[in-house]
Amino acid sequence: MRIPLLNVAAVGCLGLIPVGAVQAEVTGYFHTEKRDGRWWIITPQGDMFISKGVCAVQYAPDKIMGTGPSLYGEANAKKYASEEAWRAAKATQLLDWNFNTLGAWSNEGVAHADRYGRSLAHTPILNIAADFAKKQIEAQGGEKSAWEMGVFPDVFSPSFETFAREKAMRICAPQAGDAGILGWFVDNELRWGPDWRSQEELLVTFLNGPKDSAGRKAAIEMLRQRYDSMAAFNDVWKTGEASWEDLAIAGEIKTPFERKDKAKQNQEVDRATEAAGTRRKQYVADCDAFLGLLAERYFAVTAEAVRAAAPNHMVFGCRFAYAPAAPVLEAAARHADVISYNCYATDPKGVTEKYAVYGRPLLVGEFAFRATDSGLPNTKGAGPKVASQAERAAAFEKYVRTIMSNPAVVGYHWFKHVDEPAEGRFDGENSNYGLLTTNDEPYDEFVAWVQQGNGRAEAWHAAAPVDGGK
Repeated sequence: MRIPLLNVAAVGCLGLIPVGAVQAEVTGYFHTEKRDGRWWIITPQGDMFISKGVCAVQYAPDKIMGTGPSLYGEANAKKYASEEAWRAAKATQLLDWNFNTLGAWSNEGVAHADRYGRSLAHTPILNIAADFAKKQIEAQGGEKSAWEMGVFPDVFSPSFETFAREKAMRICAPQAGDAGILGWFVDNELRWGPDWRSQEELLVTFLNGPKDSAGRKAAIEMLRQRYDSMAAFNDVWKTGEASWEDLAIAGEIKTPFERKDKAKQNQEVDRATEAAGTRRKQYVADCDAFLGLLAERYFAVTAEAVRAAAPNHMVFGCRFAYAPAAPVLEAAARHADVISYNCYATDPKGVTEKYAVYGRPLLVGEFAFRATDSGLPNTKGAGPKVASQAERAAAFEKYVRTIMSNPAVVGYHWFKHVDEPAEGRFDGENSNYGLLTTNDEPYDEFVAWVQQGNGRAEAWHAAAPVDGGK
């Protein structure tokens, strides 16, 4: 049965809950507050707000295999008189579907283009670490992006801090007075350990980096502090160096113990690791300790850079692809206003609880479901597959209801606005992620349910169970 779309053209702004007798602080910018045990975003006017966003709202996205053409762009050129007309149509359409935020990689001109005067909040992404890593990739002759290759840059290098500050001043400072910016994503899906891009721990990666690099020196100094003797280090790491000085000039250091992808680690894996012996346990502890140093440096530098350039805007962190080691999340919680994470699970409850224990508000930067009745291959790309648009709609509603029942979650962003081309985008992804086809046609059955789920999100969150109302 098709659910009719609601007529919300006359509504001034969607997704707001007046705070009533207890007024939130009116700062003129978005911020977060905890009320009755639940985290909320507070609008510039002092109303409670759940960010309901869509990623990659662009006029001509996803060129086929990265070189040409954009099927959606071609369709838009035929359908709309100008890109400005497209922006107005898409702003109104998204707001009518009860979305209120432009997610990462979106055309920010859409934010204020609605024909009825309504606005969408927007969440720009800076890609600080990813862009800094380009120099390293280019030096190695690589052509893929840092995201594709899983390159984690040397954040210990003084030039990283300089780069972060310069980029924030160039991008954030001119927009520092924009009250429509919900917050800044600093990066996307950095590699915090073994994952689909590399099975290597970052400590091993840095130990095998350039011998004069700041990151390699930081790694060796940390190990020196963790071991009473070189013999003890050799015993765990299966090396044969005579001194720390010899280690500093040593050749390749091989991984002494294999470890599962971060996304596949859980309590059962951790218990098995402990049972495997004290050497492996010590190696894992070394790797996680280094991640703590790395994360502290990364989150401190990037957050300070953004706040120096745009002190009234929130910092949303790096959109974790999976829950990393505890020291990483501890550092994120110290420096980010909101911890962002991407979660393509069918049921996000368990993943969300892993992040919630660190006491910060949470925002899902990406989630999606793909339907096999779309006609797209769906052979490459993250996220569960379902049989039909009706099942996709049911999965969306269940997902949103679930995450809104966690008192820490203040928003969710759907990936993404338009389907990928069947031939594949730059990295080969070819999936049914869109609210729209590449011909600019909505999946009516799906978006009708999306609209209704979005409309209920605030009520679901207001009813989220809390622990003692703290």
